[in-house]
Amino acid sequence: MAYELAALPYDYNALEPFIDTETMHLHHDKHHQAYINNVNAALANHPALAAKSVDDLISDLNAIPEDIRGVVRNNGGGHSNHTMFWNIMGPANAPGIGGHPAGDIAKQISADFGDFDAFKKAFNEATAKQFGSGWGWLVFTAGKLKIITTANQDSPLSQGLYPILGNDVWEHAYYLKYQNRRPDYLAAWWNVVNWAEVNKRFAKAKS
Repeated sequence: MAYELAALPYDYNALEPFIDTETMHLHHDKHHQAYINNVNAALANHPALAAKSVDDLISDLNAIPEDIRGVVRNNGGGHSNHTMFWNIMGPANAPGIGGHPAGDIAKQISADFGDFDAFKKAFNEATAKQFGSGWGWLVFTAGKLKIITTANQDSPLSQGLYPILGNDVWEHAYYLKYQNRRPDYLAAWWNVVNWAEVNKRFAKAKS
């Protein structure tokens, strides 16, 4: 079955003023849709692969035929990454959105980074330095949280790691509002993080 673009779990303007409405329309409706179109086209003659979840596909790229592996890696990765991205954000100023985390993820962040501000600083610095297009991620491995970055639409799933949280630093994610000021975007983004969803992902990563 072909993959489809799910609606955003909130209005396009819900992340204002931190992420602008026009960026959300372009990012979701155009960029994410293009990744889905491309991976669907690549899998059109491979019904057994198309029946799998996109996360399963990019978790085992070696099982993808070589002639479509690059397309699946890039566009399947884009579909998976963005599906996560929309869901770990929420309306600015809503309960549980932005601010400091609570629950198990807050405890683990304090244990591994000292406190939330130190974690946020480390995450922003690592992600700001990602050359070109890519992502900054928080993963849980060997009993600890770890910050990693990937290029393009590569997913931690391809490394056997489950992404708890990730921020998109492709220019299409921020350029209309922030132009070349990636650090400003990274700093603002924490205002729309949905910590309840991050806690759910953390629980899954530990299971």
